[in-house]
Amino acid sequence: MVPSVFEPAAAEEEVAAALAPPTNGEGFHLISHDELKTFAEEMNVVPEPSDSFVVTPYVDALTARALTYLEVGYALHFAGPAGTGKTTLALHVASRRGRPVILIHGDDEYASSDLVGKDSGYHKSKLVDNYIHSVVKTEESLSTVWEDRRLTTACLKGYTLIYDEFNRSRPEANNVLLSVLEGKILSLPNLRRPGLPGGNLHVHPEFRAILTSNPEEYAGVHKTQDALLDRLITINLGHFDRDTEIEIAIAKSGLERGDAEAIIDILRELRGIGVNNHRPTIRAGIAIARILAHYHGSAKAGDEIFRTICHDVLNTDTAKVTHEGNSLMPEKVEETIGKVCGETPRRPSRGRRRERERE
Repeated sequence: MVPSVFEPAAAEEEVAAALAPPTNGEGFHLISHDELKTFAEEMNVVPEPSDSFVVTPYVDALTARALTYLEVGYALHFAGPAGTGKTTLALHVASRRGRPVILIHGDDEYASSDLVGKDSGYHKSKLVDNYIHSVVKTEESLSTVWEDRRLTTACLKGYTLIYDEFNRSRPEANNVLLSVLEGKILSLPNLRRPGLPGGNLHVHPEFRAILTSNPEEYAGVHKTQDALLDRLITINLGHFDRDTEIEIAIAKSGLERGDAEAIIDILRELRGIGVNNHRPTIRAGIAIARILAHYHGSAKAGDEIFRTICHDVLNTDTAKVTHEGNSLMPEKVEETIGKVCGETPRRPSRGRRRERERE
């Protein structure tokens, strides 16, 4: 809790608590802005997998393919719908390279300067020479101060760049990547950075880029220029295989294998409903598993807690399956629970159906 009065003793305790090893199981702790700046400049950040990260033959095969393309020198592009593990896989592949990593998240308001750098202020110097008291010599100089952004830092130091959901940025902002990925040259404004003739920075030979993207029909996603896609090797990702999803659910929740298998089978069955439907994703399976473990329940059709959790987490209209204007999702969830768990499904009561329709 933040102290109501900011006193030195309270501040010391707050900083100590922020820098202490995490106790919430999430693997993160809070750091101040100054500490963050120090870490970015002085520390080599190499991601490491958490204890709950799952490695299966499916994940190993994807990782091996990705590493091969990166070792040859190509940029990598993980494309696929939300919830298919694109960012996690990108971080895992980057960690296997053993190089420091810089992470960028796509943003519609980005310009090229947000990736490359820009002038962040001015530096003024003044020299007054009054060695001879009757003669005063004054010299003044004013120069701009250039601040590197993440792409420039990665190119300069040979880091691995992860550009997450890059197509949320406007295509013109990403044009700077064309010369970086093809000619291994980063074009900077002339004379803005000391020691760069013509404003061209030769990219470090160890620099690699991993990009992720969502489908173009998603809200807030821009169409990617063909020139950029032509410079990438794209791996289209779908949902993980059944064994991988089961292992993820177990690792994230601690449930018994039988319960995790039932939850994943329900998800995979529901994905067949509708047209081109990618929901529910593994995130829904993790949510059901973690909540069920918290309640010490079991994935059985006769467990009322389990049924309620499934309805709440899976209550979505994304399948677009309706009858007379009403969503059929609650009934489909009941049918799937009964089918997977081997019991006759119960039809939701009329009051419950109306309540879910209002939600």
